[in-house]
Amino acid sequence: MGLKQRSVSEKIDMINGSLMDKILFMAIPIALSSILQQLFNSVDVAVVGRFASDKAAATAAVGCNGPIINLIINLFIGISVGANVVIASHVGRGEKENANKAVHTSMIIAAVSGFILIFAGLITARPMHVWMNTPEEVMDYAVQYLCIYSLGMPFIMLYNFGAAALRAIGDTRRPLYCLIVSGVINAILNMFFVIVFHLDVAGVAIATVISNVISSGMVIFFLLHEKSEIGLDLKKLTADREDIKKILRLGLPTGIQFTIFSISNICIQAALNGFGTDAVAGSAVSLNYEDFVYFGIAAVNQAVVTFTSQNYAAGRYDRCRKIFTYGLVESVAICVFMSAVFLMWSDFFISIFTVEPEVAYYASLRLKLILMFNFIECSYEISVAALRGMGYSLVPAVLTVFGTCILRLIWVFTLCRVFHSFTLLIAVYPISWLVTGVAVTAAYFIIRKKAYGTENA
Repeated sequence: MGLKQRSVSEKIDMINGSLMDKILFMAIPIALSSILQQLFNSVDVAVVGRFASDKAAATAAVGCNGPIINLIINLFIGISVGANVVIASHVGRGEKENANKAVHTSMIIAAVSGFILIFAGLITARPMHVWMNTPEEVMDYAVQYLCIYSLGMPFIMLYNFGAAALRAIGDTRRPLYCLIVSGVINAILNMFFVIVFHLDVAGVAIATVISNVISSGMVIFFLLHEKSEIGLDLKKLTADREDIKKILRLGLPTGIQFTIFSISNICIQAALNGFGTDAVAGSAVSLNYEDFVYFGIAAVNQAVVTFTSQNYAAGRYDRCRKIFTYGLVESVAICVFMSAVFLMWSDFFISIFTVEPEVAYYASLRLKLILMFNFIECSYEISVAALRGMGYSLVPAVLTVFGTCILRLIWVFTLCRVFHSFTLLIAVYPISWLVTGVAVTAAYFIIRKKAYGTENA
C-alpha cells in the first residue's frame, strides 16, 4: 500500500458516523503509547531493583526523579496539547493549508523547547534533590540519572509534538509503533548496560536517552512521508506568529496547570522522602501501576479533546455532547478494570520490581490506597478534555490547580506536619480527586449550556 493510501486509511472521520467505537479505537493506541513511555522508566526501576549493586538506593533514585522530570517537561507537554487542538480545529473546518502551517510551527516550538529543557535539567538536578530532602545514600545516583536523562529532552519534545500532529487526524497507531520499537530497544539496552557493564543507574539513563532518540526519529520520518494536511516538509519550517499565539493561548494554561501539579507532587515526594529509602522505593514501585491505570484515563481524555475540537469547529454540538458521555463511560470502565487486575494480583506485580520485604510493604500499602479510588479521576479528566476541545483552557486549569495542587499543598504542610503518617500522606490523592471532580464537572455543564445553546446542552 502506498504512503498516500496508508495516510487516508489511518485518518479517522470524527465528524460523521458512530462515536463510541471510534473514541475507543483512538484511545487504545494512545494508552498503549503512554504505557510504553512509562515502561522506559518502569524497566529502569525493575532492572536496577534486581541487578544493581545497591538495589534499594538505585530503585529510589530512579523513582524519585519522576516528579522532577514531570516538573521540567510538563509546561511544554501542555503546549503540545494546544498544538493538537489548533491542528484538529483546522482539520475539522477543512482548512488543509492552515493545518499544515500549524504542524510546521509546532515542530519548531518542539525543537526550541527541547534545548531549553536540557539546560533546565542539568542546572536544577542537584538543587531540586537537596530541596526534596532526597536521602543521602540516594542523592548521587538520583542526580546522575537526571543529568543523563536531560540530554534526551529535545527528542522527547519532538516525539510528543509530532505525535500530537498525527493524533489531530485520528492517527494513533503510528505513534504506538514508534514506542513499541524504542521500548524493546530500551529494555534490551537496560539489561546490557546494567548486567554486562555494571553501569547501574547511569546505564538505565543512557538506555532511555537512546530509546527517545529512536522514537522521535521514527515519528519525524512518518511526518516527512505523510501525504495528508499534516505532512512535514523541512523546507517549509517557519514559525507562524498567529499559530504560535493560538497554540500558546490554548496550551499555556494547560502547561502551567501541569507544572503546578508537578510542584505539588514534588512537595508530596519531599514529605515522602522523610519516611526513608524503603518508603521511597516502595512508592516508586506502586507508581508504575498507578501510572498505567491513569494512562487509560488520559488516553480517553486525549481522544475526547481531539473529537470535541473537530466537531465543535464544525458546529456539531449534538455530537460534542455525546462525546463527553461516551468518554466518561469508557474512561471509568477502563480504570475500574485495570485497577481490579493490579489489586487482585498485587503481590505478583510488586515482585517484578523488588525482592526487598520492606519495599514491598510500602508498595502494597500505597497501591491499595490509590487504586481503590482512582476512578474518581475520570470525572474531571473528561470534563477538562471536553472544555479544552471547545477552546476553554483557562477555567479547567484554574479549577484543577486548586483541587489537585493547592489542596494537596495545604494537606502536606498542615496535617502531615502534625501527624507523621504514610497513609495520611497518600490519602490526599483520592480526597483531591473528589474535590476537583465536583468543581470541574459543574463548570463543564455551565459552560456547555452557554457554548452549545440550551437546546444542545
